[in-house]
Amino acid sequence: MLDTPLRVLLVLPMYGGSLPIGRYCATALESLGMQVRVFEAPIFHSTFTQLRTLDLAPEHITSLEHSFLNVVSQAIFNHVQDFEPHLVLAMAQAPLPKNILSRLKRLGIRTVMWFVEDYTVFSYWRSYAPLYDAFAIIQKEPFIEELKSINQPNVLYLPLAALPSFHKRVPLTPKEQRYYGASIGFLGAGYPNRRLAFRPLAGKDFKIWGTEWEEEPLLANNIQEGGKRINSEESLKIYSATTINLNLHSSLRRDTLVSHGDFVNPRTFELASIGAFQLVDKRTLLPELFDDQCIATFSTMEECYQKIDYYLHHKEEREAFCAKAQARVLKEHTYQKRMETLIQWIDAHLGWPRFANDIAPKTQLDATLQQALDQLLAKLGASPNASFSDVIGRLRKQSGALDPLEASLLFLDEWQKQYGTKR
Repeated sequence: MLDTPLRVLLVLPMYGGSLPIGRYCATALESLGMQVRVFEAPIFHSTFTQLRTLDLAPEHITSLEHSFLNVVSQAIFNHVQDFEPHLVLAMAQAPLPKNILSRLKRLGIRTVMWFVEDYTVFSYWRSYAPLYDAFAIIQKEPFIEELKSINQPNVLYLPLAALPSFHKRVPLTPKEQRYYGASIGFLGAGYPNRRLAFRPLAGKDFKIWGTEWEEEPLLANNIQEGGKRINSEESLKIYSATTINLNLHSSLRRDTLVSHGDFVNPRTFELASIGAFQLVDKRTLLPELFDDQCIATFSTMEECYQKIDYYLHHKEEREAFCAKAQARVLKEHTYQKRMETLIQWIDAHLGWPRFANDIAPKTQLDATLQQALDQLLAKLGASPNASFSDVIGRLRKQSGALDPLEASLLFLDEWQKQYGTKR
């Protein structure tokens, strides 16, 4: 291990399911005594998505998106130069392009992605996995072998977890209990298998929370708050108020409602940590995480419907499941445990390069970028020492198509106006 506190730069995605998981990881790493800096990619998301509203040809939109992402990736590298981390931990879909990963490798900074997604659905891992020093995943074979076949031998199985300091039962007012409470509840997106599987429950005391449930008339009365996105804090109230929390893993297939897949979703650990009762579809990796005394499972939707009726009338059995699942999470399945495992694995399998002063000075620009900037200043008739505002002013007076650097500078100016501070 290093003889100094480990410095970790954690790169969040702009959006997606790994975003809250990344925040839980940051909290866990800090609780382990590590110095953590979080790159807040979500602040760029609204601007990035607005690009598609411009009245431009698709190829121009694509060019602008590429330029914008270059600005984001350069901002990440600036954080590297400033913070000098030992480890860059990227969550799934983090905006870390190939050129930045190559630069980090040359600097001797360890890079790991925690790919908390289904590799059969999201395939971008094929292009990026070999560029990381290690790849942490929530599935096993054949994913591990496929990663090795594309030159990524450093693979760590790292299942999801809970953050007990956050994922805990919350006290509810009588009004909140009425609002969030139900005999049966589900929080999640309206995937095809869930839409069909839940239709027989439409006439019961059943509340559905989450997005992507549009055009589902049979369940319209069950869908809460118009199908809006539910934040992490509100999810605790829903889980705490619900008697039976359904936990059906997502599937794009409509012909198989219960997919019998492998990985275990974050909801499983979070509900267990809260001490909330859940019914989970059987998963191949579930038994090694929770035995059949911890969590009630089902293999078919017919079995699920039967168990709903049974457990609604057997409170003592529900409470026994909850107590055992909660104890198992606190002992084995916390984000603190996962981050400990990750750091120890890197220490044992990769080590920590001594890069000390190898990081480029904070004022030194990449040579290619410096050349492009010099050419732009000459084109604008600006001096090499021109201020940023002077360059932007000259740029806005230009006509014609923007090149990637010009577009990036204008995006940066707009971003500073919205999110930056006056200097």
